[in-house]
Amino acid sequence: MTVCLTKSLILAGLALSGAAFAQTAAPAAPAPDYTLSFNAGVVTDYRYRGLTQTRHQAAAQGGIDFAHSSGFYVGTWASTIKWIKDGGGDAPVEIDFYGGYKGTAGAIGYDVGVLRYQYPGHDLENSPNTTELYGAVTYSMFTLKYSHAISDLFGFDDSKNSYYLDLSAAFDLGNGWSLTPHIGYQKVKVSGDYSYTDYALTLGKDLGNGWSASAALIGTDANKTNYRTVNDKFAGKTMVVVGIKYAF
Repeated sequence: MTVCLTKSLILAGLALSGAAFAQTAAPAAPAPDYTLSFNAGVVTDYRYRGLTQTRHQAAAQGGIDFAHSSGFYVGTWASTIKWIKDGGGDAPVEIDFYGGYKGTAGAIGYDVGVLRYQYPGHDLENSPNTTELYGAVTYSMFTLKYSHAISDLFGFDDSKNSYYLDLSAAFDLGNGWSLTPHIGYQKVKVSGDYSYTDYALTLGKDLGNGWSASAALIGTDANKTNYRTVNDKFAGKTMVVVGIKYAF
């Protein structure tokens, strides 16, 4: 009995030693210095700051992001649009270029950068191309972001120094589900009543293998006379927008 017990202890010790050796011999791979990611998707309506960009019709979208371990990042994103064509121009797509830096200070996360909205071939008298500087802070589930236009804003004449203030929260509901409420205020520095508030409530689902889906209730209090589509629909009307995206 003593021999069997001693033998068992020796075997157990060898097994533990082997496990420890295996862990030592195969350390975890170090985090990469940078990541390169891609995404593509479709939505039933491209809504930006509450307003439709596609006449309440579907849009195809996609982007590329490069992020360095230091916190610096750059990226580009594009979507099909219709509002430039509705205004007499000839730009079927919006292409965004951005870059910035993300970091943390204690429990606070922060993100600062620059974003350029480009509308190739727009042919409009007042250029819709827009450049904004932005800064965001995140605490727990809440994020507050401020964007400041250093050019005219989306074709509004003499609208430099317009701004957008955005407050959102991210709730993890478990099992891949998330809920994101949002409220934003767009200040347009031109004569007339073009400033407005927008709101959204987005339910998201991680489908696995890079796939995700969302359904968002979106609306605004924008002036119904100032913001109308070419088919005389209110551009900021309250409606549900559904989307699906693949990231890789």
